[in-house]
Amino acid sequence: MFNFQFDKRIIYVILGVLILSTLVQYATNPGALFSLLLSIPGVLIAITFHEFAHAFAADRLGDDTARREGRLSLNPLDHLDPIGSIMLLVAGFGWGKPVHVNPTNYTRKMSMEKGEAIVSIAGPCMNFLLAIVFTLIYCAIYKFADMSFMLSSMGNAVMLILAGTISVNIGLGVFNLIPLPPLDGSKVIMPFLPYKAKQWFVNNETIFYVAFVLLWITGLAGIIITPAIGGISNAILALGKLIFHI
Repeated sequence: MFNFQFDKRIIYVILGVLILSTLVQYATNPGALFSLLLSIPGVLIAITFHEFAHAFAADRLGDDTARREGRLSLNPLDHLDPIGSIMLLVAGFGWGKPVHVNPTNYTRKMSMEKGEAIVSIAGPCMNFLLAIVFTLIYCAIYKFADMSFMLSSMGNAVMLILAGTISVNIGLGVFNLIPLPPLDGSKVIMPFLPYKAKQWFVNNETIFYVAFVLLWITGLAGIIITPAIGGISNAILALGKLIFHI
């Protein structure tokens, strides 16, 4: 019988080793380490708002589980998963602490599947919205800030933090739309699947979970989502340039 908890611990050990090796590489490169530190605010913002969006959407649909568990909050400490946060920091995509929901509490104006899809997609949508907001801030500073500020250490740090926040939000949003458990995308596609496909999907969730882990270990996750991240980044930046006539 598949022992999920046991296997999950093994997975965390594997990911921990990969994270440690990455951090060692950063430690030997002061410039890369500095950039890593500047990306911390973006990671905190991306994960916090992502998980808050799940909790808020579920609450609005009638399920107060997240509210009772203290997850309807913008406090980063309520939402950070240690390994997922570090992966987001070093790899540009990761996860936060899952928000618990009870679909049976959702409003009867829609099916539970549709409710779950709305709650699931709320997180990535929040990340894309944040990416747009911070891109507009980035473009506004670039357009109107004094040149002396732009050339200063403070100005350089501010722009790097903004760029990192944009990148991390896009990465988290795209990564979570991959239709594999336990990612949000698996629940987003569920209402659109035929009945037999849904049953097969549910009955074989373990296989999808293993596939998810393999994507991480082999680096295929990055290969798969990089084109999408690049396309969305370019589109959002183009919007910012258009608005501010840069």
